[in-house]
Amino acid sequence: MIKFFRKIRQKLLSENKISKYLIYAIGEIILVVIGILIALQINNNNELNKQRAKEVQFLKNLKSDLIFEESELERYIGIRESILNSAQIALEHFNGKPVKNIQMFNYHTFNVGIWQEFQRNNNTFVELLNSGNFTIISNESIKNGLLNLDLIHKQIISNREHLRNDMEHYYYDPWFKTVDLDPLAESFLFYANKKEFDNNIELSRQELDRLLNDTIFKNGFVLSVFTNSLIIDDYKRMMELNKQVVELINEEITKG
Repeated sequence: MIKFFRKIRQKLLSENKISKYLIYAIGEIILVVIGILIALQINNNNELNKQRAKEVQFLKNLKSDLIFEESELERYIGIRESILNSAQIALEHFNGKPVKNIQMFNYHTFNVGIWQEFQRNNNTFVELLNSGNFTIISNESIKNGLLNLDLIHKQIISNREHLRNDMEHYYYDPWFKTVDLDPLAESFLFYANKKEFDNNIELSRQELDRLLNDTIFKNGFVLSVFTNSLIIDDYKRMMELNKQVVELINEEITKG
């Protein structure tokens, strides 16, 4: 092809057709420029396709993480609601309701002290941030959703730390000092596993009365109700936003 163009140039020059040569030369330059632009466009399209494929893979990984996280949020909402319910039932007895079943009271009292923490499944999100690849996500709504999920979780952590500090001072400390935990734990575990009580386990009514008259211990249940309610609300907000981000990711993945 190069030899072909060279022969045409040489022929025009030998025939002293300068004007035609100039027109030809300009046309050749234009063709070369067009060729370069086409090559650059093809290269750009290839790079864009590679980047899009990388983005889609990240989106699929994010979706997988979020779906698992949603199931965990649902589970921990159930756990926190169980604790909240137990704290509310115990408070009724602190406020004067007679305890007819000491093992049931023990179950709810013990349940409030069970500590389980929700951990995020956000490995892809952390990878995107740490690697500087977060900008590869082109959908601003998805990026904002992911950042807002992180903010809600930080609020959950803050409330959880407040609750832990409160429980150590108002719940665990007086509880450990007042009662023998061995039969209480045995009774709790038996009921948790079998949904019935072992009447052979003897609990102390005297210890129970000391707990019911301990204002500090009662305040532990008050704080448990308050802070667990906040955490449950945050879990629910997080789960709802989680679902919205998954829908956005589904829409983005299915785009051309």
